[in-house]
Amino acid sequence: MNTTTASVKEKKAPRKKQPKVLIFTTPTCSWCKRAMKYFREHNIKFKQVDVSRDPVAARDMQKMSGQMGVPVIKIGKEVIVGFDKPKIDKLLGIRGNSN
Repeated sequence: MNTTTASVKEKKAPRKKQPKVLIFTTPTCSWCKRAMKYFREHNIKFKQVDVSRDPVAARDMQKMSGQMGVPVIKIGKEVIVGFDKPKIDKLLGIRGNSN
């Protein structure tokens, strides 16, 4: 029984703290839905901000990205316009073949 417990502990590698992820969305945005689904599939914690209901957030998003389109994804201090999987993967340390 002790060997099983020890082997389980050995398999857990120390995880780097995930950067803060913020995604600016609208209810009708299909790319927003895809991005959020991708985050969920990879157990990425994120905060969703619906800019259609929050004009202050919409203004902040536009200042940050220079864009009115969504999704705009902020990972740590990096801003990504659109659902750019390679950049998201790099910033979050996601490896392997992504759908």
